[in-house]
Amino acid sequence: MKPPRETTHHPRTSLLQGLQQTMTLAWRTLLQIRHNPWELGDFSIQPILFLLLFLFVFGGAIAGSTADYLRFVLPGVIVMNMVFVTVYVGHGLNTDLTKGMFDRLRALPIARWSPLAGRIIADLVKQAGSILLLLSVGALLGFRLETSISSLLLMVVLVLTVALAISWVMVLVGVLARDPEHVQLFGFTALFPITFISNVFVPVETMPGWVQALVNVNPVSLLADAARGLLVGGPVLQPALWSLLWALAIMAVFAPLSVWALNRRLSAQ
Repeated sequence: MKPPRETTHHPRTSLLQGLQQTMTLAWRTLLQIRHNPWELGDFSIQPILFLLLFLFVFGGAIAGSTADYLRFVLPGVIVMNMVFVTVYVGHGLNTDLTKGMFDRLRALPIARWSPLAGRIIADLVKQAGSILLLLSVGALLGFRLETSISSLLLMVVLVLTVALAISWVMVLVGVLARDPEHVQLFGFTALFPITFISNVFVPVETMPGWVQALVNVNPVSLLADAARGLLVGGPVLQPALWSLLWALAIMAVFAPLSVWALNRRLSAQ
């Protein structure tokens, strides 16, 4: 028989202490970029390549000119990139789990939820930087904000809110996957159809009727519509509300599942 595992009991941490620990661990995650700068490639190089590729290869065919297509596609690329890079929340979490980082953190007198929260906050910071980078590249290509600074800030907050919701899906994947490679394999395989069966790159009116029905309820399409409305004008309220409802529904389902699966995996180790 295995000897019973010794359990270390730590004093209960307050909410303020937990928040401070969360920010410390988020900063730790951001500092890791110094040792692996290529990690930022998916937050910077990849979305820029997507933007340039679709703009200069398909822009004239889809919108008649690259200038008109830039107004349409830039908000879509911002949303698409947000969806894809949530995979790295699960990837980083799985790396910490498989390398024993979570076991070492559990031995410290910190809030149990702070390592997970720190990971998610760090990735949200990276995503905010990626949005600003895409907007800067768009400005160099001729994109101009046609609404207001407050609308721009609302767009960033809305996109990051939905990113937070989708991150919980990737947290669950990161907990259940055997290794980081399986996180990426499953994450990108699941997210590619959701992202491309949307209005990110092509107006929904050009699609067959049965595809339009799927695209119109796709949360990626709804978020892209809201982002376009906030950046260049158009309907905002309805797609933004639907995006928030999708975000709440996703978090309501996957946040408890993720925490349960994480506690179960840590207990089994």
